[in-house]
Amino acid sequence: MIRCEKNKGGRKSKYETHVEIRLFEIECWARDGLIDEQIANNLGVAYSTFREYVKEYSALSTALKRGKEIIDYEVENALLKRALGYEYREKKYAQVEMSEQEHYALIQVAVIKFKLDNPEATLEEIHLVELQVSKYKSMLVEEKTKEVSPDTTAQIFWLKNRRPDKWRDKQDIQHSGSMEINNPLKGLSTEDLKKLIDK
Repeated sequence: MIRCEKNKGGRKSKYETHVEIRLFEIECWARDGLIDEQIANNLGVAYSTFREYVKEYSALSTALKRGKEIIDYEVENALLKRALGYEYREKKYAQVEMSEQEHYALIQVAVIKFKLDNPEATLEEIHLVELQVSKYKSMLVEEKTKEVSPDTTAQIFWLKNRRPDKWRDKQDIQHSGSMEINNPLKGLSTEDLKKLIDK
């Protein structure tokens, strides 16, 4: 069993130095879809040791569970959305040239900010900042609603997993009675069968 106690020399355990201080990162990695083995590798801990830590330390198992639950919910929501279909707004932008007044105002803002961050700035540096301010801006030129049709594959997957009683592939068929087939050649010897063939 792994212990989190400090040894006699005052040295911290690997759980304290490699895992406990990174619980938030562990939760994020789990949310991003990393499996436990990848998380152990990121922490510099053997996978077998990591599994023991998960069993022993509730803070670690809770961080993993929270991260995995979040991504599971997001995937469930995305699958449901895909199964039902949805609408979204598509926006198209174009680069258009600004008016001289608008461009000048942006240059002034950039210069003031640069001077505040760099009080010792030279005129040459300030001029470079002025040159870096683009004369163009993005402008919305078109916006329309688009529709994504429901996806039958997502629907089937959802129903097979949520309603297996109605939607599973394997069906149980109940049969009562015998499966005996009446064989007219039953009981004939090999010689009798050869005679029938030769006729």
